[in-house]
Amino acid sequence: MSRRPTSESNNRTIKLLETVQLLNDHLTEEVCAQVFDSTRTTEREREWTLFSLTKFWTAVILLAPDSLGHALERARQGGNELLPEVTASDGGSFQRYKSLHWKFFHALYYAFTQRLLGEAQPVFAGTLSGLRERFPNLLLIDGSRLDPIAHKLKILRNLAAAILPGCMTVIYDLFNGVTRQVLFDPDAAAPELLRAVPTLDSLPKGSLLVGDRLYASIQFFWELSQRGLWGLFRLNGNLKVERQHLISRKQGGGRSVVEEWLVSVGSGQTAPVITLRMICFRQGKVQRDLLTSVLDPKMLTAKEALGLYPLRWQIERVFFDLKETLNLGRFYTANPNGVAMQLYAAAMVYNAFRVAQGRIAQRCGVAPEDISPAKLFPKLAEASRGRADCELMFLRTNRVNGGRLIKPDISELPTCRTTLRAILVKKRNGHRRRKYFVQGRTRWKSLAHVSGGQKLTKLT
Repeated sequence: MSRRPTSESNNRTIKLLETVQLLNDHLTEEVCAQVFDSTRTTEREREWTLFSLTKFWTAVILLAPDSLGHALERARQGGNELLPEVTASDGGSFQRYKSLHWKFFHALYYAFTQRLLGEAQPVFAGTLSGLRERFPNLLLIDGSRLDPIAHKLKILRNLAAAILPGCMTVIYDLFNGVTRQVLFDPDAAAPELLRAVPTLDSLPKGSLLVGDRLYASIQFFWELSQRGLWGLFRLNGNLKVERQHLISRKQGGGRSVVEEWLVSVGSGQTAPVITLRMICFRQGKVQRDLLTSVLDPKMLTAKEALGLYPLRWQIERVFFDLKETLNLGRFYTANPNGVAMQLYAAAMVYNAFRVAQGRIAQRCGVAPEDISPAKLFPKLAEASRGRADCELMFLRTNRVNGGRLIKPDISELPTCRTTLRAILVKKRNGHRRRKYFVQGRTRWKSLAHVSGGQKLTKLT
């Protein structure tokens, strides 16, 4: 059981290099070759193989270069452990980013994540440990549009609206702390509910999905039942709900009331009526109504459901870490395939770093949620860069000295270690910055609609 960190444990030294090795262990050339062979139809391997592209884009996430041209120049110089050794020109490289379909990176992300789950420990969301015996996975689902592309691109110069390169649907694993599925869509205007359905096919049976009211639809509950999955969503006001049977009614503290009902949902005109359980919470002006396909209250109690739903906001932190911490808010290319490559590279780095976060938390005896990704992830990236530079320097120095040097241990270098205090979450005070609505945010267009009629193929 995790405990609150003490002043002594705060000064504990944490070595970062072993966690960086997760990417090298599971994102191998063999895995990339298997994914390419199983996904390809008419595509051919070139100098930019899937492994080279993956290594390059993960390096872009870790190095955050000023431009892809700078990263390509470093790759052509060779000797950098993070970057692949290539001789391709900038033009040829950019053409490869544009021509190789993003479905290869999606398949590679999934294969990598499945391998990485063997290293992950279900140490996140410790307060929900009692649900692990009843549900193999607790998953959060939500969608988000990607950040706008810079207006300096030629095809965007005459457009006043923000240009969005696409959107993504993410399924986040509460127990393991990683994303279980990330699905890119090059059309930022694609309906969120429809693009969420393909993500369900890869989920283990018996998993419980938690989402906002958008997912509380008859069609989505039906899709879940077809795959042996459970759902817990906030009531959508557009649904026709008819109460059939009162299961229980409990009075709590502070004049709160919790009711459980078996309800019939739907009119039966366009889709069959389904039976769900509705959990209603009332306390003064506070009101929360949840719909779940888990009809047995012993499998998921009303108290557990009401405590679980607020954790849905953790997926917003996933979007923040991807866009802000891992620099996904800045895109290096302006074509859907290149954008997807950067997105999936960031998702793979995110999952590896989250597994590292869980390991560090276990060794330090703290909850993983006490460690800040915004502080830890940059340090892991810096350790990756430091290791690559040290490896390059040693190879060149050893070559000059006839190969007789003994490789030193670089794990004690300042860039390769930190302290627990330096990566702990800092508790915020009661003051919150007021958020203002910017009308300009509503003026956006999808890149898929302004790319000169370019045909964009979706993953089916």
